[in-house]
Amino acid sequence: MLQRILILIVGVSVAGTAFFFGAAPDIAYRLLPGYFSDPTEAWDATPLDGRVISDSKLPDRVVRQRSIGAQRGGKQILFGDTHVHTTNSADAFMYSLPMMHGASGAYPPAYACDYARFISQLDFYFLTDHAESFTPGQWRDGIESVRHCNRMAGDPMNPDIVAFVGWEWTQVGSTAETHFGHHNVLFKDDQPELLPTRPIAAQGVGVATVAARSGSARQSALLGLLDPRHRDYYASYNDWVMQMAAVPPCDEQIASPDLPSDCYESVATPGALFAKLDEWGFETMVVPHGTTWGFYSPPNSSWLHQLTAENTDAEKTKLIEVYSGHGNSEQYRDFSARTLNAAGDWVCPAPQTNYLPSCWQAGEIIRKRCLAEENNPADCELRAIESRHNFVQVDGVQGFMTVPGQTAEEWLDAGQARDIFLPAFNYRPKKSVQAGLALQNFADPESPLRYRWGFIGSTDTHSARAGNGFKQSQRLNTTDTTGVRSAFWRDVFASSAVVSEYATESLRADQIDPASAKIFASEFERTTSFLNVGGIAAVHSEGRDREAIWNAMQRREVYGTSGHRMLLWFDIVQGDSSLPMGSAVEIATIPRFRVEAIGSFKQLSGCPDYVVDALERRHLEKMSLGECYHPSDTRYQIERIEVIKIRPQSLAGEEIGPLIEDSWRVFDCQPSPKGCTVEFEDPEFVAEGRDALYYVRALEEPIATINGDNLRISYDVEGRTLGTNMCFGDYRTDSDDDCHAPQSPRAWSSPIFVDYKNQ
Repeated sequence: MLQRILILIVGVSVAGTAFFFGAAPDIAYRLLPGYFSDPTEAWDATPLDGRVISDSKLPDRVVRQRSIGAQRGGKQILFGDTHVHTTNSADAFMYSLPMMHGASGAYPPAYACDYARFISQLDFYFLTDHAESFTPGQWRDGIESVRHCNRMAGDPMNPDIVAFVGWEWTQVGSTAETHFGHHNVLFKDDQPELLPTRPIAAQGVGVATVAARSGSARQSALLGLLDPRHRDYYASYNDWVMQMAAVPPCDEQIASPDLPSDCYESVATPGALFAKLDEWGFETMVVPHGTTWGFYSPPNSSWLHQLTAENTDAEKTKLIEVYSGHGNSEQYRDFSARTLNAAGDWVCPAPQTNYLPSCWQAGEIIRKRCLAEENNPADCELRAIESRHNFVQVDGVQGFMTVPGQTAEEWLDAGQARDIFLPAFNYRPKKSVQAGLALQNFADPESPLRYRWGFIGSTDTHSARAGNGFKQSQRLNTTDTTGVRSAFWRDVFASSAVVSEYATESLRADQIDPASAKIFASEFERTTSFLNVGGIAAVHSEGRDREAIWNAMQRREVYGTSGHRMLLWFDIVQGDSSLPMGSAVEIATIPRFRVEAIGSFKQLSGCPDYVVDALERRHLEKMSLGECYHPSDTRYQIERIEVIKIRPQSLAGEEIGPLIEDSWRVFDCQPSPKGCTVEFEDPEFVAEGRDALYYVRALEEPIATINGDNLRISYDVEGRTLGTNMCFGDYRTDSDDDCHAPQSPRAWSSPIFVDYKNQ
């Protein structure tokens, strides 16, 4: 008997150990409340494990076919992605944790190469993980991954892909005056000796949006107990956090090249970043992106305090990201999240046809709650007024927290740009591309400062899926949509948060706790309806090699699209010659322009046979779920071409709204397999006698688009908002629901800058 009891005790102990270490049979875990199926063992490897790049080759004919129809005047159009994150970025690692809805495990840098070469079939990509979450080893691993990708790409003068490396400088200011925003730092070369020894990160509150470099960023050990099958994956995240925390800060008084390789370097402003890059002396570009994204940009953010001699470098900042999977940042609008009155106090503006201020809706939420308790309507009106006041006193992005116990549904579409194509969330119009191009700084009247950006698109993907915008499907895989997997996991996260309970009176700014704005906060939930498949960058290149691609970017001979590979040419015609998009000219005559746009190839389902044959089945399935860039022989039609004209300010303080003409000209296109070609001129240019710039948007025929209607607002017969049908990133929206609505894919040319020449 004793022997049998001992055997039983040993058996139970062994079984229990196996269970809590994730080694028991799958059936043993099905009674756990957080259980979910994992038939492919998606989390058997962590981001720290890395992966070897596939050694298969693309057929030569496939690479040759890319240039068909895309060549003009000795140049060809190449497509790439300048903004690719892997799970070497801490936020990407966190979103890959097993309890996240739609997560499918680790995507270290090798996946970016395989995805770009085989799944999206790009011509180039840039690896740009967050500088704020790098460890020295990961920086070296990222460089080696890019170098390996280039070695696998064949002849360096005619490769099937060119891989570049850089990082994202993820700056967020707590106020508009200290906010400069996110910038990608890109490098031409991939040799370690031609790259900085370490990335240079941003200082400020933005670091916390990526991952705090301290033990405070660790996930609770409870996750491994609630989901023991994946305890090693959760533990690896915490190990990584502690690796980051162990890297000492660099000495700010020592020049960057003289610092040790294993310290953490950071700067607070773009000017300080430019200075550090100058110390290295390598060829580099710095590209602002996500500029209007109000998820992190404080209210009233603008370009004014950045367009200064201290924080501007025209040689480094030749490009800007117009569109990404985080939304469109192109257009200026006349609304504002809050305004200053004559006394210099912040007040809440009234709603407009194209904009419902969030501060105004805060008052409506409190009023509705107050009336529901059958309070005096006059008292409820006073509470609404107070709520709007409290909201606009918050300098950061946490104004929504002044409404206690608020839900995503209560906000309707407050804070959103209603008349912009796939806009960034909580749109900040004074940080739009158009606003930046309209500004000048006249501190030096003889040489005013202005931006002369070329336009690109990108993905900003956080799962190594470079150039993923070729098909509008698989929302959870091709966008950065994320959220908790089930109500159980939501409760787990909520249990550790400090959230104000429901009330009928608002909170003051000094009563809210910004640190408690967790992943389930209402603004995060609304954001997922504004996440799209990524855009793409196109270059007019004189070759397929690294030097040719980089030179095209330096010339600003580039354009961006919302994901489709449209062909676009935009030239200024001068007699028998012409200059391409991105050019700057000085003339005293009427400018004449020519545009040619050809639609992208419609896509076939699935993946080409040569991709299926080249990649291991499980690897292909993990990256793409069986969907790849797979062009047919038929192109989408170009529906119309829109011309935008902007006159940069001619004197300090000139209102920029009247200077931006969108759209200045519109040309409807006849259906044709050859696309659409138009010519136009500006007879007013000479009479106006001032500088101008022009760029074009080419729009394809509408297609079903992921999150094409964002919050999916419903209205009553009088046009009043009734409610939303949000596309949640968590379990509340089915994983097969792509939240489609019709939109016209588009391409944005780089501007042509036409300066007026006095006779």
